[in-house]
Amino acid sequence: MKFKDKIVDLSIAHVMGILNVTPDSFSDGGRYNSISSALQHACEMEEQGASFIDIGGESTRPGAKAVSEAEELDRVIPIIEALARESGCVISVDTNKAVVMKEAAAAGAELINDVYALTRPDALSTAAQLNLPVCLMHMQGSPQTMQIDPNYSDVINDVNLFFKQRVDACIHAGIAEDAILLDPGFGFGKTLQHNYQLLKHLKEVGYGNVPLLVGMSNKSMLGNLLNNDVNERLAGNISVATIAALNGAKILRVHDVKQTSDAVKIANFLNALEK
Repeated sequence: MKFKDKIVDLSIAHVMGILNVTPDSFSDGGRYNSISSALQHACEMEEQGASFIDIGGESTRPGAKAVSEAEELDRVIPIIEALARESGCVISVDTNKAVVMKEAAAAGAELINDVYALTRPDALSTAAQLNLPVCLMHMQGSPQTMQIDPNYSDVINDVNLFFKQRVDACIHAGIAEDAILLDPGFGFGKTLQHNYQLLKHLKEVGYGNVPLLVGMSNKSMLGNLLNNDVNERLAGNISVATIAALNGAKILRVHDVKQTSDAVKIANFLNALEK
């Protein structure tokens, strides 16, 4: 897949490092709010094997409060500009706001990662005009409501139907199918059972040949099953990332880049072996 002037071979799995520049993200809120600390962490993740760095200025944890366009811009744009000068990674901006998408692209972002799947005002038309690849995530409800009794008639079929509708909308708006990624949205409007059903049947999740991006790192689907705190989920993170990579995921969005990169190398080697 082409990300501006960068080409990433998505016949194998890659690691996306998470860089939250928010005070309230559930896992690392407040740790990388300064440009220097954010840039240092991003460069460390690149050295550890990340092909992508995903920069987010608004927490999407369950119950998170929305932030204004101005505040989100203040958080992410200086860091995107700095990272664009220093890094060879693909820079992803995690946003649902059209204005932030536009300013981030001008600052050096090469991928739009939208938990609302370009359904917010002007997001779809803006993404099409920017001519950047997009990641469309499935979410039932919003971060404020998504974990209030989520339900599906069939979680796999329902997620896949949503993907078809959003991919069709993107193509109609002028976004090429080969510039689209899909994210099942683990933890976004799903129960524990829903999350693990999606993981177990990941080979059946998606639409056509559109690559999958998955993010399960440090999420409650691990904590609630393993009964451990957010800083005790490394083994769980590596387990689910490995399972995902062995079952077709092409981008793993994670906090633990070095350990996940090692696991992904093994998964890629196994996937490439002849029977």
